Parts: sequence; structure tokens; C-alpha cells
Amino acid sequence: LARDGYNAVQLGFGAKKAKNTPLPMQGHFRKAGSDPLRTVHEFRLDAGHAYKLGQTVGVTELTDVARVDVTGVTKGKGFQGGIKRHGHHRGPAAHGSKNVRDPGSIGMHTFPGRVLPGKPMPGQMGNKQQTKKNLTVVAIDQERNLLLVKGSVPGAKNGIVFIRPSR
Repeated sequence: LARDGYNAVQLGFGAKKAKNTPLPMQGHFRKAGSDPLRTVHEFRLDAGHAYKLGQTVGVTELTDVARVDVTGVTKGKGFQGGIKRHGHHRGPAAHGSKNVRDPGSIGMHTFPGRVLPGKPMPGQMGNKQQTKKNLTVVAIDQERNLLLVKGSVPGAKNGIVFIRPSR
């Protein structure tokens, strides 16, 4: 739109009660001619796209696509140690050793006197956006609006994912 300075469409998913929707969003949905939706995401498009206000989009858009990219938020696993998070090995468990699951050395001596950036260390694992690329489309069930792909899809069951044709 000329008002925004770019062309885009907003897609929404999942029903939501109007009383649980903020008033500005209620007006936004009313203008689009739809009921309130739980998730709304905006996608940029080239000028002259064929989408209309309030139109429903399904898997029919991907009928002639052989490979897709799937983006989702991975399962969150909380704060994890180096063994689980990065696949580090354990230290010795006997003879008075106290570094069984510890990271061991994390840097050099006085020079450079700091831990280098990107050092694999314990920390938050999962709950990050991830894109799996070039997944093969096995089948499309248009009656149930399902797209079957071969390979892993990021996120928990019933999580929301974004699917686009691979380049």
C-alpha cells in the first residue's frame, strides 16, 4: 500500500473470542471481514498479487511445489549444560576428579585473558526460530487441508509453522 510504503498480506490462524482481543485488533479484524484470530503474521509480496481482503488461503497454493522450507520455533529445553547442549564429552569420574560434567578449560592463559566469542558453553537451549530447508512434499490432502513433508519440522506438536516454496 502507498500508506505503508511496501506491499504485504497478513495471514491469521486460530479462532479467538472477541472479549479476549484488544479493541484496536477487533477493529482490524472487522475491517478485514473476519472473526478475531489468535496468530497474525505479515508477509511481504511483490506488487500486483492476487490476494483479496478476507480471502482464505489453504494448501491449494502449494499444489505444484515439490520442495518447501518450513520455519517454526523449536521446543524449549531451558538452561542446559555443555554435554546436552553441544555434545561435549564427560571428564574422568574416578580418582578424586571433580570435573565429570564440567566444561573443563574455556580459554588460554594471560593472553588473550578472556573467553573468545562463540565458545560453546552452558546456557538456554531451544525456543529459537529455525528453518528446515528443501523438505520434499510427499502428498497434499486438500480435503483436510494437510501438507505432508518428508523430514523433521521444527517445534512442538500443534505448533504454528510457516511454509514457503524453496528457491
